[in-house]
Amino acid sequence: MKERHVGRSGLVVSRLGLGTMTWGQDTEPDEAAAQLIAFADAGGTLVDTADVYSDGDAERILGHLMRETVGRDELVVSTKAAIRPDGRYDGSRRHLLAALDASLDRLGVDYVDLWQLHVYDPATPLEETLGALDEAVASGRARYVGVANFTGWQAAKAAAWQRAWPGRAPVVAVQAEYSLLSRDPERELLPAVRDADAALLPWSPLGRGVLTGKYRTGIPTGSRAATAHFAEFVQPFLDEECARIVESVVTAAEGLNTTPLAVALSWVRDRPGVAAPIVGARTAGQLGQALASEALTLPDEIRRALDDVSDMTAAH
Repeated sequence: MKERHVGRSGLVVSRLGLGTMTWGQDTEPDEAAAQLIAFADAGGTLVDTADVYSDGDAERILGHLMRETVGRDELVVSTKAAIRPDGRYDGSRRHLLAALDASLDRLGVDYVDLWQLHVYDPATPLEETLGALDEAVASGRARYVGVANFTGWQAAKAAAWQRAWPGRAPVVAVQAEYSLLSRDPERELLPAVRDADAALLPWSPLGRGVLTGKYRTGIPTGSRAATAHFAEFVQPFLDEECARIVESVVTAAEGLNTTPLAVALSWVRDRPGVAAPIVGARTAGQLGQALASEALTLPDEIRRALDDVSDMTAAH
């Protein structure tokens, strides 16, 4: 698998990341192990998790697997904090640094390669929140820092604050939902990210699974949309507008003799400013399909056609 620098930093990651949101909930430890092994064998390095995924079990499983299956030094470990177990946002220095220590304990490591603010907390002064990122890097508990789910102005403000004085830890990565079904980051967030010399790490690059084409004729048993905890998450992308985009992806896949998944993932992977889409799979088989997209580069004419059909600001 090819690698990329995260923005203009020295951090290098595989151009596809492995997400762990389902680990410990829909994905059992044995299946998670199969995913991690397949990912590492394919040359993948970036593994993304968070302290709230499955109440910390995702980090625990990853920590166990780094001791038993894939070595810590083979991976770029990324985790996040700023959401309490009860769902409240908390960007306070007290909470963030305690959360980082707890993550390190669950992961069984001395440091993480990338530590990110999971959300923007409007109730805490941003300078306090960002000070926790500085402390994490200065203390050696994190090598690089970033933010996730920030708006364009929030990301720009955070990046500018960190660049204002020497010694602050720069924001090198920004996570946001980005796919053919969710191109909002292109309006303000992506320009802000690129101006800050950072990189975008798209989550849900397959449109919450809809771009695989699995929902074209209904909701399959066992799919995320069929589960109580993910049905509302998928539902917004099951409308007629999204269905039209999915059909275009399927047509492109048929013409290229590949899968809709590979087409959709290749599209977002090669967008300007993107370092690595983060794919969360329930099974190793699903992950294998994502890994197969590494061999695909979309022809310019197909890319332009997908750009046009997914431009939700245009009149159709």
